[in-house]
Amino acid sequence: MGIDLSSLDHTHRLLFSLPLEPLQGRRFQPTGFPSLGAATFQTTDGQSLLVESAQSVANWFEIMIWDGEKNDVKAGLEDLSHVRVLRGVGDTEKARMNAEKREFLTDTILESHRLNSPYVLRSKLDTTIPDLLKNAFGKEMGAFDRKKFAGFLLKYDIGSLLHGVFISQSDLMGGRLRLSRSLSAFVEADGVGVAPSGGVKNDHVHPAKVQGDGENRFGNIPFARDEFTAEKITLYVNLDLAQIRGYGLGEAVERLLILLALYKLRALVDGGLRLRTACDLQVLSGDIEAARPAGFKLPRLTDLTADLKSAIATCKDQMVVTEVSFDDELKKAKEEKSAGAEPDVGEDETEA
Repeated sequence: MGIDLSSLDHTHRLLFSLPLEPLQGRRFQPTGFPSLGAATFQTTDGQSLLVESAQSVANWFEIMIWDGEKNDVKAGLEDLSHVRVLRGVGDTEKARMNAEKREFLTDTILESHRLNSPYVLRSKLDTTIPDLLKNAFGKEMGAFDRKKFAGFLLKYDIGSLLHGVFISQSDLMGGRLRLSRSLSAFVEADGVGVAPSGGVKNDHVHPAKVQGDGENRFGNIPFARDEFTAEKITLYVNLDLAQIRGYGLGEAVERLLILLALYKLRALVDGGLRLRTACDLQVLSGDIEAARPAGFKLPRLTDLTADLKSAIATCKDQMVVTEVSFDDELKKAKEEKSAGAEPDVGEDETEA
């Protein structure tokens, strides 16, 4: 029979509001942004705080299907489409056949920009992702075929159908190949207060700080630290069912995408929300019920795992796992800039 998703048939959004609390104590460390720090904002109920952004939670969701030991997707999910980037493959047939020389570099599941990763777009070996994109969407003018693009993403990188992608290269449909997230989540805290603290990095060898040596970390170096407390912490989750149906990929793919999204959510909350060293959160309630539609409960991980494997098997023929080779020299940012390379810019930025 499987998990019954019929209660979602007549709703545009599946929404969850999960109450959280620190696993220990009352303090927690929110995400920080360059030149900004903690993202606090004022509401009618007082001061609130962005604990984890949509960009960051998307990265957490992706990791839920990843096996870090084998540098591949988890067992049973291997037929999900994604792009593996290798090094040491080269362009010769002999190098391609020599598996011992292949070294894993990254994967679209690990890349914040997914298919828009420079390691994918600048890759080589047989037909590359940019070649495939140019063949399908190379013209700069003309109407953008959203269904065709969705089918391309299903085949090569299904994660982009949930977490969004923006192919920013101007020679590919004039930089219009983009898709917003259908699965979005973030963590906010309300009624927050600052818990200031600090400490000293002790140097027992040479405790006196020498002027000019601070950047080299010699000497005793004091530091300040701001953590926060909150009356309420909430993980908000939004699965855009209307967008998933709008891809026009059929009921089997729609079920696959919904189950994959629910699996990622359940795996994240069951596995523990240790977002940072000093930000270890847990869900307050046992059963997780949706805010919309009322009555829908997040299935157990065991049930989701079984149904997800079945849904993958049904759609297996529509997906491929692609291996590409990135054998360019890995340069520092300053070297890239001096060489005239343009940075990748996309809507899926990851904060510090």
